[in-house]
Amino acid sequence: MNSRLPAYALLAAALAGCAIHQDVKPVGSLPARQICVIENPAVAQDEFLQVYMRALRDKGFEVRQIAPGSPLTACPVTTTYNARWRWHWALVMYLAELRVYSNGQSAGEARYTSGREAPEQYIRAETKIRELVDQMFPARVQ
Repeated sequence: MNSRLPAYALLAAALAGCAIHQDVKPVGSLPARQICVIENPAVAQDEFLQVYMRALRDKGFEVRQIAPGSPLTACPVTTTYNARWRWHWALVMYLAELRVYSNGQSAGEARYTSGREAPEQYIRAETKIRELVDQMFPARVQ
């Protein structure tokens, strides 16, 4: 039996907590140029919403903010968002989730998570939000 196996398993488990994970399912064609952002009051950083809305406008969308709890069918195209921060030498965004719906059905999504010890976790939230939007919407809306 390999006596180093427990040490390798422990190291692998520790490194798994350090990773950055990012998954994006790009959005295809949409029935409208207007996108309604359903406000999420659980996201403590108001800047997140403002940056997300600017990034969508930069992609060519007409953006409208709608009330928390609005149904996904409130507009032909809606989007939801979630984000979380924690202190690790500084306030760090460790979770960002963006979801887009077309007529109430999932049309695309992006999810970013970072481990506690990942040096890349210190990226500015605005940079990460714009990156996720660019990956979800590779082309500008016409």
